[in-house]
Amino acid sequence: MAMPRLTRLELQILDVLWEQGKASIREIQEAFPEPRPAYTTIQTTVYRLEAKKAVRRVKKISNAHIFEPVVAREVARHRLLDEILSFFGGRALPMMAQLAEAGKLTRDDIRELEKTIDKRDRERTHERASTTSEPRDRSEPAKRRAGERVGESEGASPRAAPRVSAANEPRERSEPAKRRASERVGEPEGRSPLDKKEKMR
Repeated sequence: MAMPRLTRLELQILDVLWEQGKASIREIQEAFPEPRPAYTTIQTTVYRLEAKKAVRRVKKISNAHIFEPVVAREVARHRLLDEILSFFGGRALPMMAQLAEAGKLTRDDIRELEKTIDKRDRERTHERASTTSEPRDRSEPAKRRAGERVGESEGASPRAAPRVSAANEPRERSEPAKRRASERVGEPEGRSPLDKKEKMR
């Protein structure tokens, strides 16, 4: 929700509610220093803040409505700062110079500002370092390729199995070759009758 533009009195009422948490219109009026605004003025302004959704009613005690802030203090401050900077072209230096000339900015204030800037710079540097050091998640295609490489190293694929050379495989002999081999083996054991006649001579 966008922060509504707030008047000075509206900011003062919100400041009371930020400090007290919850308060009735009478309690808000009594929190102002003297001379206090009229009760009806506070009442009208609170109702206007309610219409802007900056405050809301939380309960009713007797005839008094209790209100609490909806807008956070830091959000309201940032909005107010943006409005003030708009008068100086959106730049902080002219505004700081104006404060210094008005005697509302001291050297102690500047030293505190330097500490705040240094702290902010350190926090931003730490945030950037944390962001860059985080491991990046792999995309799905990269995960699948990595899984395939792991699977290949754990169990070799059938294509990686060693092949037996065709020269080393025992060849099965044909039937005529078997008979010829058998005849060559049997010749020395049983000679023909012609060989016997030659020996007797």
